[in-house]
Amino acid sequence: MTSPYNAGTLPDRVRSRMIQGVNGLDVHILEAGYETPARPLVLLLHGFPDLAYGWRHLMPILAAAGYHVVAPDQRGFGRTVGWAAGLDAPLAPFSLLNMTRDALALVFALGYRRTALLVGHDLGSPVAAYCALARPDVFPAPALMSAPFPGPPAFPFDIADRPAMSAEQRGAHQDLAAALAALDPPRKHYQQYLSSPQASNDLENPPQGMRAFLRALFHMKSADWAGNAPHALKAATADELATMPRYYIMDLDQTMPESVAPFEPTAADVQACTWLTDAELGVYVAEYNRTGFQGALQAYRVFSDPDLNAELRMFSGKTIDVPLLFIGGTSDWGTYAAPGALDAMRTKAATRMAGIEFIEGAGHWIQQEQPDRLGTLLLAFVKNAI
Repeated sequence: MTSPYNAGTLPDRVRSRMIQGVNGLDVHILEAGYETPARPLVLLLHGFPDLAYGWRHLMPILAAAGYHVVAPDQRGFGRTVGWAAGLDAPLAPFSLLNMTRDALALVFALGYRRTALLVGHDLGSPVAAYCALARPDVFPAPALMSAPFPGPPAFPFDIADRPAMSAEQRGAHQDLAAALAALDPPRKHYQQYLSSPQASNDLENPPQGMRAFLRALFHMKSADWAGNAPHALKAATADELATMPRYYIMDLDQTMPESVAPFEPTAADVQACTWLTDAELGVYVAEYNRTGFQGALQAYRVFSDPDLNAELRMFSGKTIDVPLLFIGGTSDWGTYAAPGALDAMRTKAATRMAGIEFIEGAGHWIQQEQPDRLGTLLLAFVKNAI
């Protein structure tokens, strides 16, 4: 494969390489601080539609503080290979627990028994959370970004002597997809859309072209877009969710490229966007033009399949018992996309919350938009976590 990392697209002393034999994958990583042996390890897990490349601004900051910093392309993304992406491909390899195994296997492949710091953003956040649940000895200091962890799905507790729910009571919980579709105008949840069979084709063939589509998506979910004014939602109801922007609660008849097209940034906006230059955006364009999106979307199909998520109930009632940091952007709706998740994380899912921090001037892409402020928070956390 021809490398997308041309002159000016990677910071100095950040390198790209492959690690073979990682839980059935050949994993592509970016790494910094590799020149000095025996440095403590920092592992960074990206989300959708990001890549290891999304950590490029943060990696030199953490390396300068004395860490060996590694960011992999997660299963289904970028230059990591060994996974099947078709609609008929098995989905079990993309389960949260298998992606947790990916992270564990990578730590061991690199010659470490533990990480000094684990950071998960967006889709990487639940992976990092299950790393901390399953192997706190290896991941003793997790930091979650943008997506709070409300805890694992739980078995019903203390129901042996309660009356069984009637069919009418069970039916009282209205199907959210139907409720959104019944709104005026009809809407749909972005996760529902991304798990659908047509989503990959839509994203791979945007009417405006891949570069314009990705530029609009990155812009609209950032602090650069004035339309982001996130706040906690009262409940997970259709009416409440519909107050979120169109990239979260989409119009029922639109694709994601169509949803973000009206909000494409101006030439002046692009010129002012120092955190994602045209050359840097070109890395994303080249990679997704090469791989398509289905591999990256497989995890969303897993999320929508109750049978594939049933294994997570093995952790029913279990809490994260190591220091946990949550970081959001003040312009990021991700913190509130799952109503109640932030409070559940703070009060139930974690017993040693080290902090809930919000970074001004950051939307969803915190590590790109405000890497210096993020680095300061992460370094203070890891210093005091253990």
